[in-house]
Amino acid sequence: MAHFTKLDENNIVVDIIVVHNNELLDEHGNELEALGIEFLVGWSNGYTNWKQTSYNGTFRKNYAGLGYTYDATRDAFIAPQPFPSWILDEDTCQWQAPVPRPDLVSDYYWDEDTLSWIARTV
Repeated sequence: MAHFTKLDENNIVVDIIVVHNNELLDEHGNELEALGIEFLVGWSNGYTNWKQTSYNGTFRKNYAGLGYTYDATRDAFIAPQPFPSWILDEDTCQWQAPVPRPDLVSDYYWDEDTLSWIARTV
């Protein structure tokens, strides 16, 4: 099954649709994103802002989720920035804390006020 995102006018993901792989096949049996988009344009009564996303992240960096942005320059789906201090990793298009998460077994959460990881207490 192929996964496609419906993007709004700002390239924000507003829906994710699953399309049968048969809808993407050309006459030689190759899967083409353009054929999936053509199918969705017909299915959605002419809505044209669709992009394919990869469930296993093999293209467009990340599997898209609702609220993600499609960045055409990077050809990537990018999650909303979780905290103002976090920085986008250009290679993975994932947000990184300004301080690495402790590599311990404990559960941590990010505290934006102190710009640090805090261990959860049970």
